[in-house]
Amino acid sequence: MAQILETILTSLLQPDNAVIQQATAQLKEAFKDPQIIPALFDILRGSQELQIRQFAAVLLRRRLNKHWKAIQPEQQHNLKIIVLESIQREPEHKVRYALAQLIAVILKNERLEHWPEFIKFVLQLSHSDVPDQKQVGILVLWCSLHLKASLFQPHVHDLLGLFKQTLSDLHNGPLIYYTVQSLTCILPYIVGNETNLLRPFIPKILAAIRQLIQVNQVQACEAMEFFDVLMEDEVPVIVHYIADTVHFCLESIIKQKLLSQILNSLFPIMCAEPPAGEMDKEDQEDEDDDIEDSVETPKEYAMQVIDMLALHLPPEKLFKELSPLMEPCLLSSNPYQRKAGLMCLAVLSEGCSDFICDKHLQPMLSLVCQSLSDDNQVVRNAAFYALGQFSEHLQPDITNYSDTVLPLLLEYFSRVDPSNTAHLTKVFYALGNFVENLDGKIEPYLPTLMERILTFLRTSDSNRVKELSVSCLGSIANGANELLLPYFPSVMECLKVHLVQTAEEGRPVQIQCLDTLGILVRTLGKDTFLPLAEDCCLLGLGLCDRIDDPDLRQCAYSLFAALSEVMKDSISTHLEKMTTLMVLSLKSKEGVVLHYNENRTFLLFDDEADEEDTEIEDEEEDEDDPDIEGWALFCD
Repeated sequence: MAQILETILTSLLQPDNAVIQQATAQLKEAFKDPQIIPALFDILRGSQELQIRQFAAVLLRRRLNKHWKAIQPEQQHNLKIIVLESIQREPEHKVRYALAQLIAVILKNERLEHWPEFIKFVLQLSHSDVPDQKQVGILVLWCSLHLKASLFQPHVHDLLGLFKQTLSDLHNGPLIYYTVQSLTCILPYIVGNETNLLRPFIPKILAAIRQLIQVNQVQACEAMEFFDVLMEDEVPVIVHYIADTVHFCLESIIKQKLLSQILNSLFPIMCAEPPAGEMDKEDQEDEDDDIEDSVETPKEYAMQVIDMLALHLPPEKLFKELSPLMEPCLLSSNPYQRKAGLMCLAVLSEGCSDFICDKHLQPMLSLVCQSLSDDNQVVRNAAFYALGQFSEHLQPDITNYSDTVLPLLLEYFSRVDPSNTAHLTKVFYALGNFVENLDGKIEPYLPTLMERILTFLRTSDSNRVKELSVSCLGSIANGANELLLPYFPSVMECLKVHLVQTAEEGRPVQIQCLDTLGILVRTLGKDTFLPLAEDCCLLGLGLCDRIDDPDLRQCAYSLFAALSEVMKDSISTHLEKMTTLMVLSLKSKEGVVLHYNENRTFLLFDDEADEEDTEIEDEEEDEDDPDIEGWALFCD
């Protein structure tokens, strides 16, 4: 039957529709014969034609995927032996790949415990001194993991040991590619403390992909998917190597001359208008706490890419490629293109700060200031954000433009709609960042500025507007220092109202008042606050006793630190309570992620491993773990 079947398969590969149709009908009849599976295996082992052997492997995979259970156990056993022998002898990659997929289907139906020869086969070949044989071993493993990785979950620890070894063979391109793909397949099944075992793999995988770029760029791109999968769920694993990973990506961008292509791909995304009747998340008029937790949009990711490029690429190179795209946007009649240009200016300010201050600050700031009066609020939102970013990252040079910027901000405050808190948040962001470092340059504008802020604080019914106003008072205090003294009684009067309130809805304002109080203590000093220091100290301790809120405690600790400079030894009567609170905070495990020693030994995927070493024993919670080498604190 094998000879007849091979003739049919040969006909199916002919460039003649009539021949193909006839051969298809013959193949359907042949599949009704119970000897079809042995015949296909005979072709797989005996045909001289690459395409015929590959075709036979594909047909077997499809047949066995559905009918494996119907085959007699003795025949199953023989077929498992034949398929392992066949792939080991097969010289052609396409046929090997088809055979590896066939083996994966058999394993899915058999399970590891019923096919111990599979494990021995993979180990034997992956430890071979022959590079070609190593490739076959890990190729078979990869295809099996890709089809049903959950089968290997009990063996994750041992698999990682095997992959650590094969990743070291950097001169064997296919081997390291199959290894990285195998690792990617099992990432979702690496849980708990085992995730820490991934950390030493990061530099190895970067080295592997760097090598793949030299021999097969398609495989290198596919291997990068490892990082996509890893960062979906296991961000702490990569934190230790984030700088190396980013450097590698940017190095690849420059070497492969991809910067222009990347930027040309990003700008259409950044300039895109939202669907009719909708607005971009950051431009919506109503602030919603759920928005902060929502999935990031393509626009936001595009901005993050430019931000990352600005942080790590030479600014001359980035500006050369970016300017031809950014400048037309800034001059466009389309508001979303103008917004994209302004957002681009904003994210450049951190990474390219020195370059901007030396060569581009005046024209860039002029564009932003002009956009503060744009007819479209979407553009104004972006302009205020850009100004806030400039004020944060382009210090101290931007303070030289206070006579240009502050009149514009104060004029805008006189007519802004306080009910639009989302927009007002961006205005306060720009103002707060700009005034924070002005020092004496703030003096001519301080009366108008304080009048506007205190009016918001006294008259607004919105807790959000009050919170923003109090935060801005802290920024003004940092910029004005002792120039704020004439306004001190009025400021304290407003703060006291909210510091002693008990309503839950007023909590954000109360916390912001506590933070601003600490700033006032630091900026106005002993002469002003010594008479109030004891009351402030008791206020902070009382709030910590009554309210269990980590943000409130953080602000209280900052207040205590500022008061210690004012009270000196007299604060000692409160130290016991203060230190008790701080020790409890230090003992808190919220947000703490443990990192394990990278030099922990791996068990090899073989029968010689000592089973006792693989057992993970439960330890008492307070006992030290010798494998823990450090920890990181992740906060919102």
